[in-house]
Amino acid sequence: MTATRPSFLVRHADIIFSLKTFLAAVMALLFALAMDLPRPYWALATVYIASQPLAGATRSKAFFRVAGTLIGACASVVLVPNLVNSPELLSLGLALWVGLCLYISLLDKTPRGYMFMLAGYTAALIGFPSVSEPSLIFDTAVSRSEEIILGILCASIVSTIVLPRSVGPAVSAQVDSWLARARKVSQQVLAGHGTDQATRELRLKLAADIVDLDMLSYHLAYDRNVSRDTPRWLRALRLRMLTLLPLLSSIADRLAALGEDARTSQPKLMALVDDLSRWIGSGMERDPADELRATISAQLPVLHGGSSWNEIMIVSLLMRMRELVDISQDCRALSQAIARGGRPDGARLMFRPEAGVAPVRHVDHGMALWSAGGAILAILLCCAFWILTGWADGASAPMMAAVGCSFFAQMDDPSVGLRNFAKWTLVSMIIVALYLFAILPGISNVEVLLVALAPPFLLFGLLIARPSTFFIGMILAANTASLMALQATYSADFASFANGGLTFFVGTEISTITILLARSVGAEWSVRRLMRKGLTALAFAAESRGNRDRAAFAGLMLNRIGLLAPRLAAMPDSKLSQIDSLRELRVGLNIVDLRRARHHLSPATLAAIDAMLDELAADFRRYEGGAMPGALLTRIDHALAEAMTETRDDARGDALIGLVGIRRGLFPDAAAYRPEHLSNAGSVAA
Repeated sequence: MTATRPSFLVRHADIIFSLKTFLAAVMALLFALAMDLPRPYWALATVYIASQPLAGATRSKAFFRVAGTLIGACASVVLVPNLVNSPELLSLGLALWVGLCLYISLLDKTPRGYMFMLAGYTAALIGFPSVSEPSLIFDTAVSRSEEIILGILCASIVSTIVLPRSVGPAVSAQVDSWLARARKVSQQVLAGHGTDQATRELRLKLAADIVDLDMLSYHLAYDRNVSRDTPRWLRALRLRMLTLLPLLSSIADRLAALGEDARTSQPKLMALVDDLSRWIGSGMERDPADELRATISAQLPVLHGGSSWNEIMIVSLLMRMRELVDISQDCRALSQAIARGGRPDGARLMFRPEAGVAPVRHVDHGMALWSAGGAILAILLCCAFWILTGWADGASAPMMAAVGCSFFAQMDDPSVGLRNFAKWTLVSMIIVALYLFAILPGISNVEVLLVALAPPFLLFGLLIARPSTFFIGMILAANTASLMALQATYSADFASFANGGLTFFVGTEISTITILLARSVGAEWSVRRLMRKGLTALAFAAESRGNRDRAAFAGLMLNRIGLLAPRLAAMPDSKLSQIDSLRELRVGLNIVDLRRARHHLSPATLAAIDAMLDELAADFRRYEGGAMPGALLTRIDHALAEAMTETRDDARGDALIGLVGIRRGLFPDAAAYRPEHLSNAGSVAA
C-alpha cells in the first residue's frame, strides 16, 4: 500500500509561514507609520520575534509577550526618572531588575517564563536610551509598548486567520513517532537486550523527547482547531509515557536476574514474555490484552516466608509485565483519541494514575541565581564602559548585554550563543548597510519599499520556520529591522549607523567575555550537577521513610533524566554516559513504595527497614561513584529476612517487592539473596 502524499499546505508549510509572517510584518509597519509612531520598525521587528510556525504557539505566547512588555515599560518609568541624576544607581537598578526577571523566568519552565524575561530586557531597551531625555520616559515607554503590542497583534491575527497551521497534527505526529520507538525498545527489553548500552541510550532519548513534547503541549489549549479534551488526553498519555521508562528498566533488570537459562528453567514464563512482545509489535488490540492479563494472573506465585529469591524475581517481573500491558493499551487508545480529537476507545483506561508520574519539573535555584548574577555583572560592566568613555551612543551596549544574557541563559555555555549572536548581527549589519546606502535612497514610495524588503525578510521567515535555523532567522530578522530603523522619511547617516553597530558589538563582546569567565560551564559539569541533585533526592526520600508523593518524585526524577539525555548524547566518550540514570529512579520509586507496607509491618521488620534506609541515605550523600558499600547490602538482606517473617500477605508482598527493587538497583551483580536461616544452616553444616 502506497503512503498518502502530504497535502500542499503540509509540503510547503515553511514557504507559507514565511509569506504569512512577511504579510504580518508589512501590516505592522504600515499601521505604525499611519499611527505616526516614533519607531515603526520596532513593530516590524516584533512580528518576527513573536511569530511561530504553529498558530497555537503564536497565540499562547501573545498574552505573555504583551504582559511582559507592559511590566518592563512600567519598571523603566519607575526607575529612570528617580535615578537619572545618579548614573551608577540607575545602572544598578536596571541591572538588578533584569537579573531578577531572568531569575524568575529560569524557574518557570512554561511559556509564562518568557513574560518575566521580556519584562526584564524590555526595561533595559526602554530605560537605557532614555537617560539623555528622562523627561520623555513616559511617552517613550508608551510608544514602545504600542509598537511592540502592534507587532504581536498583527502576528497573532495573521497566524490565526490566514491558513492557520494547527498544533494538533504536530503533537499527534510527535506522539506517534515516540510510541513507535517505545514499542521497539519494549520488544528489545523483552527479547533480553534491555541491559545493552544501545537500548539504554534509546530509553534516555525517549526521556529527552518527552521534554520536547512538553513544550509543544503547552500550546494545545490556545489552538482553536483542537478539541477541548485533547489537552486532557495528552496529559494522561504523558503520565504513561513517563511511567513506561522506569518500568522497562525494571523488566530488563528482572529478566537479567533470572539468568540466561530462564528459557529452559521457566518455559511457561518465557513463552508469556514472547507473547507480550508479539502483542506489542502487532498493534496492542484489546482482546489479546485481556488474555495476557489472565495468563499473568494465573502464573503469579503467592509469596510467603519460605519463598525463594527466584520466586520473588518472578513475582516482580509478572507485576511489571501486567503494568506494561495496561500502559501499552492505554497509550494506543490515547494516541488515537489525540489524532482524531475524540475520546479514547473502551470503557476506561487500565493503568491507575495514582501509581504513575506527576508533571513536576526540575528547578535549579542555584543555576538560576548564577545566570542572573552573570547578566547583572555583564550589564554593569557595559554601563561602566559607557559612563567612563562618555560615549553618546553607548546605551546600546548594556541593552545588548541584557538581551543576549537573557536569551542564552539556559545554555550550559551561554558564551557560545552570544558568539553566534554577534556573528549573525554582523551579517545583519552588512545587509542593512547595503539597503541604507545603496537601495533605499532611490525609493520614493512605500509600495516599492515593500517589494525591496521582501527578498531578505522572506528568507528570514524560511529560516525561522525550520527548528535547526530558528534562532539564526530570528536574530537576522530582528536585528536587520532594528538597525535599518525605517522611518516615514529617509534619514540614514553612515557615521550614526557605524557608531550604533559598534555599540552592538561592544555590548555583545563584553557580555561574552563576562559570561565566559563568570558563568559558562560545560555539559559534563551540568551532568554531574544533575546527577548529584538526583542522589540528594534519593537520600531525602530514604530519610523521610518514603513519606512523599510517589507521582511527584517520579515526575521530578524523570524530568531530570530528560535534561540529562541530550547532554550525555553530546559527550559519548565520557564515563558518565555509561551510568544508568533509570537505575536510581527505580531505587527511589521502591523507597517511596515501602511507605505502602509500613503501617502493617511488625516492629522488628520496621526497625530493620528503617536502619537500611538510614544507611542508604548516608551512603548516597557521600557517594562519589563506583560500587555501593557492602555494609548496605547486608542491611538490605537483613531487612529482607525480617520481611519474610511477616504474616500478612499484602504487607509482606509490598515490603519484599520494594526491598528487592532496591537490592537489584544498587547491587545488580551481587549473589542471589539467601534467607538468613538458610545461610546460618549452611554455616553450621560447613
